[in-house]
Amino acid sequence: MVKLIIQIPCLNEAESLPETLARLPRRIPGVDVIEFLVVDDGSSDGTAVVARQFGAHHVVSHRRNRGLAAAFRSGVDKALSEGADIIVNTDGDGQYEGADIAALVAPVVEGRADIVIGDRGVADNAHFSRAKRLMQRVGSGVVQSLAGTKVTDAVSGFRAISREAAQRINITTEFSYTTDMLIQAGRKKMAILTVPVRTHAAVRPSRLFKSIPRFIVQTGITMARAFTAHKPLRAFVGTGSLIAFIGLLPILRFLWFVAQGDGSGHIQSLVIGGALLVLGTLVAILGMVADLIAANRKLIEDNLARTRALEDRISDLQASRMDEVQTSRKRAS
Repeated sequence: MVKLIIQIPCLNEAESLPETLARLPRRIPGVDVIEFLVVDDGSSDGTAVVARQFGAHHVVSHRRNRGLAAAFRSGVDKALSEGADIIVNTDGDGQYEGADIAALVAPVVEGRADIVIGDRGVADNAHFSRAKRLMQRVGSGVVQSLAGTKVTDAVSGFRAISREAAQRINITTEFSYTTDMLIQAGRKKMAILTVPVRTHAAVRPSRLFKSIPRFIVQTGITMARAFTAHKPLRAFVGTGSLIAFIGLLPILRFLWFVAQGDGSGHIQSLVIGGALLVLGTLVAILGMVADLIAANRKLIEDNLARTRALEDRISDLQASRMDEVQTSRKRAS
């Protein structure tokens, strides 16, 4: 039996949530059970109450606003605990077309993908401004380079995740989970696919960021953190090598003047170059230490995945045991 849970992180979405829930599919080929999960991230407009009134099977509430990444993590944890085989994440403001969830989960159901991203057609999406289309394309290109995978709409929140992938992804950022997840998934060699999806015009400004410059800065920080956490050797040794190379230039300049018999007036080149050379070496050494830490992190993540798999197995055995007990009681009566 395949169980799909569609999670919706929300912040003050009481007005738009009923329509969003109404658009969600009730039947999908290859899926036996579909349930809805709403994560109320500290809303003040009764979002949780509306969610229960309009058909949400599960509601997770944060006492205060903790951000989109935390809401996403809470939703995934709850979905896994409820036995979801596939988790779909969508928005509460109705930006994404609910009917496209069937296309989103199909590659996961067929076993062709661990993660499926809904591609909003950034290049020609009529609901995006020219500046937003440009930023999305540039950002997706950077994420593709960092993750080593081809994703044309890296910050799309409309995505499907298999149970195994959800258990292996550990979101650590506080801003947004989208790019962090893709970089992790690329590092862990997960199968990532994209499918075209439809979108609706935004009914309100984004609550994730207050301005485009802030979004760019926060997303850049998120990508840098994810990249250095998962590929520290490449990040630090590359940076250290660049600094050391720059440091060699003034040293070579000093040596050239010495060879010309005029080195006494250029000692500052030797000092600056030596300082940069030492700094570059230290950064490279930090990269080696960080790589060892990343190796330990990988072992911890592998153990966490095994622990979650054991918990699933124990839950299945307990459920099977309960069924056997109930069957025995019925026969005895």
